[in-house]
Amino acid sequence: MQPSLIIHGGAWDIPDDAVDACKSGCLSALRAGWKILKSGGHALDAIEAAIIVLEDDPVFDSGFGSHLTMDGRVECDAIVMDAATLRAGAVAGLRRVKNPIQAARAVLEKCPHMMLISEGAEHFAAAHGVQLCDPRDLISPAEREAWLRCSKDSHAAQNHRGHEQGTVGAVALDGHGRLFAATSTGGTCCKLPGRVGDSPLIGCGCYADRETGGVSSTGYGEAIMRVVMAKTAADFLRPAGSTPARAAQAAVELLANRGHGTGGLIVLDKNGKPGFAFNTPRMALGYVNEESSFFASV
Repeated sequence: MQPSLIIHGGAWDIPDDAVDACKSGCLSALRAGWKILKSGGHALDAIEAAIIVLEDDPVFDSGFGSHLTMDGRVECDAIVMDAATLRAGAVAGLRRVKNPIQAARAVLEKCPHMMLISEGAEHFAAAHGVQLCDPRDLISPAEREAWLRCSKDSHAAQNHRGHEQGTVGAVALDGHGRLFAATSTGGTCCKLPGRVGDSPLIGCGCYADRETGGVSSTGYGEAIMRVVMAKTAADFLRPAGSTPARAAQAAVELLANRGHGTGGLIVLDKNGKPGFAFNTPRMALGYVNEESSFFASV
């Protein structure tokens, strides 16, 4: 089977001066994931590698560079899902994990539960080899400055890169037919402490089913939750004649019309064909095409 990989760095009003950085970050993530897939590696290893690159890049809202809560802290969420078993590993409210996707994978592989939060998630991750960090190590200068502007005046979109969006995600199919999807986020800027959005929720921010495909969502979390967008997009792949592009577009239209929100999503169907859609000004994304060359767009 031909392996396949698609990634995203969020759907939002990406400013002109951030386009090159977003595109470069997406290409770096593709290279990291594809290096594993092209050598016969596991899809789970590939999406983890790709998302770690995105989490480490401060242009995206995940890991280092995440938006700050109203009290000036980073709280990250992440999820990874196995299409074969419908099992997921999710974490929320992490303050001391540099790469939340690693904690989500630990839950997927080693936990009897499918979701852990806050200190419990951090303790579990640390007990299974995930290194914890100083919470201050997750705060980028740009986000600290934006938070200070909001705290001195009032919370406003113009103070931030990507007011409500910037989540990252990946979906991969390997040469053995293993399909995984994942999503990681720092959430919305100036969110209330303890807020959890769509990203770590199975069926909302992420979904994978070997009968249909894998999906990672990004955008206004509360709206995405209303329409369970990732699972809905996967279900749109079921009818004969459906394509990943049509399924993605139908899900985004539902997000706008019933969820009254903005965002986007990436899709790989069960055969590894990619698709995406968004209703924001821009979306950072990339995928490996059938000729094994990289495509990135912002």
